[in-house]
Amino acid sequence: MAKKITKKVLIIEDAKHVVMMLESRLRANGYEVISAYDGQQGLERAQKEKPDLIIMDIMLPKLTGDEVCKKLKQNKELATIPIIVLTALARRQDIKLAEQLGVDAYITKPFMPDVLLSKIGELIGKNS
Repeated sequence: MAKKITKKVLIIEDAKHVVMMLESRLRANGYEVISAYDGQQGLERAQKEKPDLIIMDIMLPKLTGDEVCKKLKQNKELATIPIIVLTALARRQDIKLAEQLGVDAYITKPFMPDVLLSKIGELIGKNS
């Protein structure tokens, strides 16, 4: 029998209630979850943990999501990690900037958890 491979997801979000909801939903779907509550901590966790996927807000303390994206994409070891932006910012210029920074998906809050889970599955495959 093949060993189950658990995919690791890093959440970078300063709203604790959003982090708790995401952690609960992701763990229930078999993902390992790591969380960070500001951009600097998120960047450090990404460098240390090398997650399979990152879900992050744009409006973050210490380093903004845009700054974190830039730094991730400039790091050879981290540049290929898919990034899903989960944010309340829905303006066209915010979406365009995220695309220019190499974000793989842009989901606006409020969001449907099933849409997020489907996008995660699309980007890194389902746990099996």
